[in-house]
Amino acid sequence: MAKSRLFRSTLIVSSMTMLSRVLGLVRDVVLMGVFGAGGLMDAFLVAFKIPNFLRRLFAEGAFSQAFVPVLTEYKEQKTLNEIQLLISRVSGVLSLILLVLTVAVLALAPFVIQLFAPGFVGDPDKFTTATELLYLTFPYLFFISMTAFFGSILQSYGKFAPPAFAPVLLNISMIVGAWLIAPLLDKSIMALGYAVAVAGVLQLIIQLPDLYRKKLLVAPSVDFKHEGVRRILTLMLPAIFGVSVTQINLLLNTIFASKMMNGSVSWLYSAERLSELPLGLIGVAIGTVILPSLSASRAKADTVEFGKTLDWAMRLIILIGLPASVAMFVLSDVLMNALFVRGEFSQLDGQMSGLALQCMAGGILGFMLIKVFAPAFFAGQDTKTPVKIGIVSVFANMIFSVLFIGIFYLAKLPLHGGLALATTGASFVNAGLLYYFLHKRGIWHFGKHWYKMGAQFVIATLAMTVSLYVALPFYPTDGTAWAKIGILIGICILGATVYGVVLLATGFRPRQLKHG
Repeated sequence: MAKSRLFRSTLIVSSMTMLSRVLGLVRDVVLMGVFGAGGLMDAFLVAFKIPNFLRRLFAEGAFSQAFVPVLTEYKEQKTLNEIQLLISRVSGVLSLILLVLTVAVLALAPFVIQLFAPGFVGDPDKFTTATELLYLTFPYLFFISMTAFFGSILQSYGKFAPPAFAPVLLNISMIVGAWLIAPLLDKSIMALGYAVAVAGVLQLIIQLPDLYRKKLLVAPSVDFKHEGVRRILTLMLPAIFGVSVTQINLLLNTIFASKMMNGSVSWLYSAERLSELPLGLIGVAIGTVILPSLSASRAKADTVEFGKTLDWAMRLIILIGLPASVAMFVLSDVLMNALFVRGEFSQLDGQMSGLALQCMAGGILGFMLIKVFAPAFFAGQDTKTPVKIGIVSVFANMIFSVLFIGIFYLAKLPLHGGLALATTGASFVNAGLLYYFLHKRGIWHFGKHWYKMGAQFVIATLAMTVSLYVALPFYPTDGTAWAKIGILIGICILGATVYGVVLLATGFRPRQLKHG
């Protein structure tokens, strides 16, 4: 992928992702305002998290990381007919697996809820509602996974806009469900289940026109013996665990939180959503864009271009990830107060969510690093290393969870904060080990130019932190919603301006962000 095209693709994905994240934030504000952070919302979040977790596992995670390198190799070495045959066989096998999984989960829905949220068993209303919602939300897995499959094809051909725009439809659908459909139902929370189901179909449909124009929309056919299918499945099985460790850790948090005080699941969810704003804007976008480029470099045995692409991605990641982590920590309470405290979402809910965000904020940079380091292995069709690291990370998360919950208990602090902090710790264990093996194997490491650049990023972040603390007393805790949001935006602009000015003053220049 040409250098200018790589940057342009990142810009497209980032813009679409930003639109999706902003709408997602609006969606969460609406949901928390309409339904609050109580039992009903906890029930929906668990029922939605199950297919969402598996979607990231199978579709955006392991599957795409295994499929894109193989498809890229086919593009470089095979004919159009052979590529079409690969797509046909892979779509057939993937569809079959998803259908079998969907039928199995729907048949065992109560047991699945009990597995993912054991704390709900003692609350019959919450347990029943979560089970009913799972019947509506789980078929979403099939549609969104096929959406991700088609999106991976388009991304491999340099078409990034439709896949990046797809999540916008989910956010719009859920906002409409909460505002317009919920008041019409006896059990209002069920509107969100219907909204998720509709969104899955819409997200799939918008991928089809571009696939048709590129002659890549072919009928699915099941063939487990096809060479490409066997390679993808071989790569995918260990990658299911390796690339989705973050989701597994967050899911473990949900299981723990279901046993904590009412609202804990919702508080963690609110913090998780805000922490994903910078992650989605830069981390996911860059991880999505660089995988085809890295895969092409490996297919051509071009180690120089491979290293340049990784170095370029790291510059953008740290440029955004470091200040974003610190800013989320400093502004955690203010963010929750300005964005969520209204309607059924109380001041206490805002404080509890703020604590979770504060503990989760440090992990933003860790999560971003994973999004860059993991594709470096997958591009070389190495899924074993990330899976081994993933196993270590999951165990680290479990150990951290027990440790931090114990510390928070002794300190008489809300226990869900310990879970959020454990996620942060596990993310750095994961990212640190990925980098260790990249360096050890001579794939990539921080060069000497990073000493100066790293110091520039740190100095600018420290200056930004001081400016945020100076500005915080001007935030009107008792003001109107619009006044709060306006002052919050002003504080954020101030922090970003100080960061940019100090970065330039230390000698950093925008040309350093160019690829190469």
